[in-house]
Amino acid sequence: MGKYLILLLLTLIMVVGCEDVVEVDVPKDETRLAIDALIRVDTNVFTTQVQVKATETTSFFEEIGPASLDQIQLLNLSTNTLTDLVEEPPGTGRYVANWSTDQLMQGELQLTIRYNNELYIANTTYVPTVPFDALKQGDGSLFSADETEILVSYTDEENRVDFYLFDFDFNEYLVSEDTFYEGQSFEFSYFYEEGLESGRELNISIIGVNEAFYHYMNQLIVQSGGDQGPFQTPAATVRGNIINTDNIDNLALGYFAVCQEYVETIVLE
Repeated sequence: MGKYLILLLLTLIMVVGCEDVVEVDVPKDETRLAIDALIRVDTNVFTTQVQVKATETTSFFEEIGPASLDQIQLLNLSTNTLTDLVEEPPGTGRYVANWSTDQLMQGELQLTIRYNNELYIANTTYVPTVPFDALKQGDGSLFSADETEILVSYTDEENRVDFYLFDFDFNEYLVSEDTFYEGQSFEFSYFYEEGLESGRELNISIIGVNEAFYHYMNQLIVQSGGDQGPFQTPAATVRGNIINTDNIDNLALGYFAVCQEYVETIVLE
């Protein structure tokens, strides 16, 4: 019995002695500028607050912090209307300015950013959309009884190629194109995987986007499994439309878009 005990002790000593400390190389990348410049336009108001969020990407496990820009301006190339965006509150990376809604809906718009002695430029034009026909809660499910179903219906515009971005709140997004339902009424179901409690308010948007932004968002949604916003850092680099004119390799993450939006609120039963 004593012999087996000695063998057991020797085995444990060998196992402990053979343990190595494994050092994991955490992926690191150069700090990049990330821009959230999706301007949502309500055509029923005369003035729109333009809001751009500037952040910096850091190492793999670290959070993203605000970026302090040297300058950020919005220019309407058709009317030569130029406005500086101001950081409010200071130190938050949130840059804002009030603009005439009509100015946002006409001609080509250009966003210029100066950051760390480099110039970033992005161009876009206003994209319209259509309103919801109906937005209601369903009782269907996909995989479990805990899911919450929302039924979305809208009528696509005739004689126009349309791309849509749906914002389902909680940083959940979906894209669609009208290839198979152009000019027709269309309905689909969206399921929240985690059941939501009765009385919860959901703010759901239908946003008009162009084809380039549609493909950009589609890539982000696929990478993130559907729970990532359009301007968070993706697992792999997805190129937006913000170009560094001084150093093309030092691209900025994010996108600049000016889009019509319709928002509806639904209270869950």
